[in-house]
Amino acid sequence: MTFLPNPYEPREPCELSGCTVLALPAEIDFCNARELLPLVLSTADARDDRLRVLVLDLTATHFMDSQGVGLISQVHHYLRGSARIRVVAAPESVPSRVLELSGLRRDVPVFDNLAEALRS
Repeated sequence: MTFLPNPYEPREPCELSGCTVLALPAEIDFCNARELLPLVLSTADARDDRLRVLVLDLTATHFMDSQGVGLISQVHHYLRGSARIRVVAAPESVPSRVLELSGLRRDVPVFDNLAEALRS
């Protein structure tokens, strides 16, 4: 069963100024992707003047379908020019495979863990 979106509070890691990490829910599908988009975009808008990098953390996400790909793609296009997007997905996870199969990895950098995404 998929519940309404409840991403964790955005946090700004001290390792990279202007970077916001947003952990996404355990499932991203047709039931919640539509509600997640405004939450992610409002986070970006609220930090617009100082946001350089938005990291979408999918490490706790165990299911994602094409709606998740659409969500990431829409955020990528929304941020184009003002900030960069990075995605974190465990290497053998469903989100990682979905991102690979969809071809979105060509446009959006995907990292195996949060530390790599913040160092990059």
